[in-house]
Amino acid sequence: MFKEISAREIKENIVDLISNEWMLISAGDENSHNMMTASWGFLGEMWGADTAVAVIRPQRYTMQFVNDCDYYALSFYGDNKDIHKICGKLSGREVNKTEMTGLTPVFADNTVYFEEARLVIICKKQYVQEMKEECFTDKAPLKWYGDKDYHKMIFGKIEKVLVKE
Repeated sequence: MFKEISAREIKENIVDLISNEWMLISAGDENSHNMMTASWGFLGEMWGADTAVAVIRPQRYTMQFVNDCDYYALSFYGDNKDIHKICGKLSGREVNKTEMTGLTPVFADNTVYFEEARLVIICKKQYVQEMKEECFTDKAPLKWYGDKDYHKMIFGKIEKVLVKE
């Protein structure tokens, strides 16, 4: 069972959550959805609203769902890294990650998230921008882009935060 809180009531260190616990980015509906593991992104305030920014490489299957949908979800699963071994390495184009992970989809709040999550952040997409090589003022991060597959940044207004009771 989930309880709704505000984004500002999240007591955990968000940097630690994203970089060490990792998260799933999910989008879609009952007809079709996908999720992927992410360990990069951030939360803060933008345009007068609590905002989450997910970053997704353009070739990722989940990016198609984020492009096509107005909402996406970020979800956290504690120490359970088994789902990330599947969602971070396999493509939903080739396998059914929902079946492989055993996660239970919840289709609510204009998106999809999973019953097994301990924390869910539901976002309404507001802005999408592809990173560009010429915009890097410090060239050191370019080492992450050997294939020049620069992430897209997806800014989303945080609409709802759910925590497991």
